[in-house]
Amino acid sequence: MKKIISTILSLALFWMQAGAQLQSVTIPNTQVQTITSSIVAEQEYQLFISLPAGYQDATKKFPVLYVLDGQWDFTLAYSIFGEQYFDGFIPGIIVVGITWGGKNPNPDSLRTRDFTPTNVKYTPQSGGAPKFLSFIKNELVPFIDSKYHTAKDERILMGSSLGGLFTLYALFNETKLFNRYVLTSPAAGWDNEVIYTYEKNYFEKNKQLPAKLSMAIGGLEPGVNDFNKLVAHLQSRNYEGFQMDTRILENTGHSGGKAEGYTRGLQAVFAKPSLTITPETLKQYAGTYTTASGNKIEIAVATDHLILKFPGGGSRTLNTETETNFYVSGEFFFVDFKKDEKGGITGFWLKQFSGEQFLKKIN
Repeated sequence: MKKIISTILSLALFWMQAGAQLQSVTIPNTQVQTITSSIVAEQEYQLFISLPAGYQDATKKFPVLYVLDGQWDFTLAYSIFGEQYFDGFIPGIIVVGITWGGKNPNPDSLRTRDFTPTNVKYTPQSGGAPKFLSFIKNELVPFIDSKYHTAKDERILMGSSLGGLFTLYALFNETKLFNRYVLTSPAAGWDNEVIYTYEKNYFEKNKQLPAKLSMAIGGLEPGVNDFNKLVAHLQSRNYEGFQMDTRILENTGHSGGKAEGYTRGLQAVFAKPSLTITPETLKQYAGTYTTASGNKIEIAVATDHLILKFPGGGSRTLNTETETNFYVSGEFFFVDFKKDEKGGITGFWLKQFSGEQFLKKIN
């Protein structure tokens, strides 16, 4: 028995020593900022921020993704961004996770306060969304814009559950503050579906809704019928300039929908066009191009699109974004053709995740 006890104590000491040597994981290219709001009762907010590749170039401006519930979802959004950027679905963006600072903040209570548009009796702290939205517009966005290289007309708001409710509230009350909205499992039933009142008030004054919206919900959630009702209602409005992507996620519950919902949502709101241009226009790009090291790449026309052919085999089908800009779906692979003063093709920039190079047209 003494031997057994001795062994147990030795193992316990080993694990205590091993635990003492553990270090926290640091996420590269991230930082923490704090801001105290004068609008939301001197509330301190903590901001988790990640910067994209190429941020060191001060001439570049980047879209900003504002993520609600940063205490839970910043690391998720950071990972999703990295994956989708590598695959070429979204551009480089600054990610800002918003959470609460101060002494012993209670996210469950504070998110209910800040994300809900109206006060209900059974949740006395609720109803702070107007102030929180004002904080974002008048304090947070100017703070981020003053410190980072931001594209001021490219902002995305992302949230889930009560955060999804707030995202919809922002859409109908400060429409132009963001131009893209991504949300999952919105609490659309809050206060007898008050979100419909905000939408109605907007609709009575506006027939345009210049925004891209993506919404998703887990197929196992009890709110699927409410979700479908909301989708059908927004579709019936036929807003000009409004693009909406929706999906019900198979075999998924309330919290689990964020990973896929955010991923598909960002893909949707950043989706590139796939244009069809005439074969005559495409023919101007056909020919042989060479790299600075002498490697030759061929551009060929295949009915209504271009094919890029590598030396020794292998090819890529190019989708048309604009008349001179092309891309490969699901890959960081972009081809931007350049013209001389007379409109002749001089070559193209090939941009890949590993870098970019210019290929000169030789015939």
